[in-house]
Amino acid sequence: MPKNSKSEVSSLLRVRPSNQFSLNGWMFIALILFMVMAAVNSQANLLFGVAGLMMGVMLVSISISRLVLLRLRVARVMPDHAIVGRRMTVTYEITNEKRFWPSFSVTVAETDGAKTFTRPPVAYMLHAAPKTTAIVPTELIPNRRGLHTFNRYEVWTSFPFGFVKRTLHREQSDSILVYPAIGQVDPKLLLRFTAAEKTGAMLRPRRGGTDEFYGVKEYRRGENPRWIHWKRSARTGVLVTKEMTVVAPPRIVLLVDTFQKGSTVEEAVWVEKAIAMAGSLASHALETGLMVGLLAWSDEWICLPPLRGKRHRRDVMAALARLPVNNTHGSDRLIERAGELQKIGTTLVLLTPQDMQAGRTEQVRGAMVVLSPMTALGRASFTFDPAVDFF
Repeated sequence: MPKNSKSEVSSLLRVRPSNQFSLNGWMFIALILFMVMAAVNSQANLLFGVAGLMMGVMLVSISISRLVLLRLRVARVMPDHAIVGRRMTVTYEITNEKRFWPSFSVTVAETDGAKTFTRPPVAYMLHAAPKTTAIVPTELIPNRRGLHTFNRYEVWTSFPFGFVKRTLHREQSDSILVYPAIGQVDPKLLLRFTAAEKTGAMLRPRRGGTDEFYGVKEYRRGENPRWIHWKRSARTGVLVTKEMTVVAPPRIVLLVDTFQKGSTVEEAVWVEKAIAMAGSLASHALETGLMVGLLAWSDEWICLPPLRGKRHRRDVMAALARLPVNNTHGSDRLIERAGELQKIGTTLVLLTPQDMQAGRTEQVRGAMVVLSPMTALGRASFTFDPAVDFF
């Protein structure tokens, strides 16, 4: 399930107050008080002068920190999507709209979605000249799939002496869709799906393509003249056109079982692993030329027909990223629903968190491949980065 559905309070960073004295600042204030007491007690002009100088330094620190953040505009630039366990780059465009004064040592920190990444999103800008924009990238590693929204962030600085931390709280709504983790897929598994298309009746040529010569047919008005078979037409006196075959690529339909009986951590981990296996298989299969479809339950049935292309890959991965917890339909209902999708040349692949045997499903709906993170076949077919946390 998308992990951002948990308590939002736990995903918030500690919000800084608008003005806060640092440890160095409190120590400096203590020194000022000590110097004032010493000057009052001894009535020494030198001590009065030192105490006044220290107070001036503190006032300068407070004033300059306010000036640094004055008229500072921050824009967050998010990527189109991210993948669990892989680095992504978030860019902050910090524009100093002041006419004369530069800005130094500014930190931008997100206060929403702290649990979405392995570390809180923080970016540091060293310097921004007047009327210029500083582009500050920061690398993050997502650890939770789903749609994550960022609303609030804070901009703070302790320039110039580190005595005072002045903070501005801003709001800008942005969202990013995090795909499930993508691991390595055993080439033998992909070869299994490809080899299924190279035997039996599926090798028969199919009309309507542009791959190989199939035969001739009578020319009809409106057809492309470039396919006219001129030699045959000249010999028979009747215009005929070439008919070509189409080579259909292998097709698989992923049946993603997200049914979770209880609410234990172990069950949630198995479901997340099954979804990650589906995303990995879909990504690698599309790269090798297979047509991939998807069937899963997400408050309603999601059914994507087998297609190819980058756009279809985005659709499949986006659907997997948004899958919620399923307490309604189990694997039996999923298999029953998939019977409508099984056609000649299509392999059904059931990815389930349950320890199911392939023979059971083969008896129900013909040939079907069952992959589960709880079985030896499932664990051997997929390899994920050990750093990926599935909960």
